[in-house]
Amino acid sequence: MAEARHAAKLRLARSRNIGPVAYAQLLARFGTAEAALDAIPELAKRGGGRAPKLADPHAIEAEMAEVERLGASYIFLHERPYPPALAQIQTAPPALIVRGDLSLLGKPLIAMVGARNASAAARRFARELAYKLGAEGYVVVSGLARGIDTAAHNGAIDSGTIAVIAGGIDVHYPPENEALQQDIAERGVLVAEQPPGSEPKARHFPYRNRIIAGLGMGTIVVEAAPKSGSLITARQANEFGREVMAVPGSPLDPRAQGCNQLIRDGATLIQNVEDVMSTLQPFDVPRMQEPDSQYELEPISPDVEARQRETIAELLGPVPVPVDELIRQSDVAPAVVQTILLELELAGRLERHAGGKVSLSEGA
Repeated sequence: MAEARHAAKLRLARSRNIGPVAYAQLLARFGTAEAALDAIPELAKRGGGRAPKLADPHAIEAEMAEVERLGASYIFLHERPYPPALAQIQTAPPALIVRGDLSLLGKPLIAMVGARNASAAARRFARELAYKLGAEGYVVVSGLARGIDTAAHNGAIDSGTIAVIAGGIDVHYPPENEALQQDIAERGVLVAEQPPGSEPKARHFPYRNRIIAGLGMGTIVVEAAPKSGSLITARQANEFGREVMAVPGSPLDPRAQGCNQLIRDGATLIQNVEDVMSTLQPFDVPRMQEPDSQYELEPISPDVEARQRETIAELLGPVPVPVDELIRQSDVAPAVVQTILLELELAGRLERHAGGKVSLSEGA
């Protein structure tokens, strides 16, 4: 019974035009993935487009069999042991593929990221800081990249570390970290959002970064150039309401400019483990919650449907706009606005962006 329910959830998550927000909204409205899948064609029709192509059930069965063969498992949004802190973000992944000691997911988590071409001094600092954080009861989360990520995982491996990877759970990237990735899968936790066999592509890394930021109660940045992926992770952590901490560096080193910029913009300056602990204490591990009420949707009354749709359509355009702004300017009930946006998304006419923004798709 549980396997069939999970297969339906995975099929919903793997279907076209159904991102994390649409997934959460569909489950909140229809209660089960099976009911949501049945309702999608009509919702897309109301949104002015064709129904999206749903994932092939046989492909879902094959994926689940492969995950089991690899010694991994799924954890689904709002089901234990899905990390409660990650479940709180609007773009929480519907399903994660994991290997390792899942009890670590329930402990206080802290993210650590930084430059791939980090200096020797920064790598040593990251490794030692991760080791000390582990000794204090924290679990260090990072992205298994070269440089700071690798140093953080190595420092925390004995106490427990979580690696979030951009590709499939069976894909080793970067190749030189294959042994470390396997070690983390056995002694820590390896986390992937993409199906097995997926090679990491450029578009996957921002998705991975939002998981790293969402898992941690705070994010520490150790060396980062301006416009780097590490700064994207820090920005996401800030958007999620998490602490952002940065290690200062020499103004003569380009690799330190990102951290110095974060501190100038309000991030907490970190020089040792005591600084981290004083920033985060007293920590409180979030508890599992029911689906957020912001996703509760409601049917639109036929007599006002056309007017409300026209109002929302006029406010939308190619430039991303916050959903809250649409609600404010349209004077339409939030639940109705969410319903209209969901139908447009399922019809392939709406794109969602970071920061809770939406825009019309090209050609819509």
